[in-house]
Amino acid sequence: MNNMKKVILASQSPRRSELLAQIGIPFSVIVSHMEEHPHSAEPSAVVEELSASKADAVARQIAEDCTITGVDTIASVNCLVIGADTIVAADGQILGKPKDAADASRMLHMLSGRTHQVYSGVTVLELSGGTVTRRQTFHERTDVHVCRMTDAEIDGYIRSGDPFDKAGAYGIQGHFGVFVSGIDGDYFNIVGLPISHLYRVLKEYL
Repeated sequence: MNNMKKVILASQSPRRSELLAQIGIPFSVIVSHMEEHPHSAEPSAVVEELSASKADAVARQIAEDCTITGVDTIASVNCLVIGADTIVAADGQILGKPKDAADASRMLHMLSGRTHQVYSGVTVLELSGGTVTRRQTFHERTDVHVCRMTDAEIDGYIRSGDPFDKAGAYGIQGHFGVFVSGIDGDYFNIVGLPISHLYRVLKEYL
C-alpha cells in the first residue's frame, strides 16, 4: 500500500499496537479515554458500537487539538482513525475484565470444557478538513474451544496474575494457550485485532 495518510490507532492496548505493526503501516496512538456504556446488548453490536465511539472520540480530539494549538489548521487534517473493541461471550453473556480473584475463578469455570465466542469490532474513519468523510465498521467472531481445567489449574492461572487485565479472564497468547484445544475463525481476532479483515479495509483508503 502507498500510505499517503497518517494512521491513528485509538487504543492504548499494546497487543493491538503489535498486531497493527504487522500490517506494515506506520501509525501513531491516541487514546480515546471514553466511558464504555454501550446501548446495544448483543455482543457483535456492542463491539461495533464501542469501536465507532472510540474512533469518533479520537477524531473529535484531533480536530479540537489542531484548533487549540494552531500547529496545524483544520483544513490540513487528513488521516485515518482506527477504533477497536474486543469482548468475550459465553452463552450470550458478555464477560468483562474480572474484578478480583473470585470473579476470575467464576469466569474460568464458566469457560472450562466449553466453546465460547470472542468478538472484535473495528471502525475505520477518514478525517479530512476536520470532517469525517468516510467510515466503515465491521466485526469478526471467533469460536474458542477450551479444555476442561482442574480447580488447581484455574487457581494456578489466577495466581499468575495474567487474568486481571483481560476480558474473559484470559489471554490466548500467554500460558492460557495450553488450555485452548482449537479455534474456528481468526486467531488474531482473539488477541484483539482481526488484521486480515482490517488490511482489506485499509487498502480501500490508503
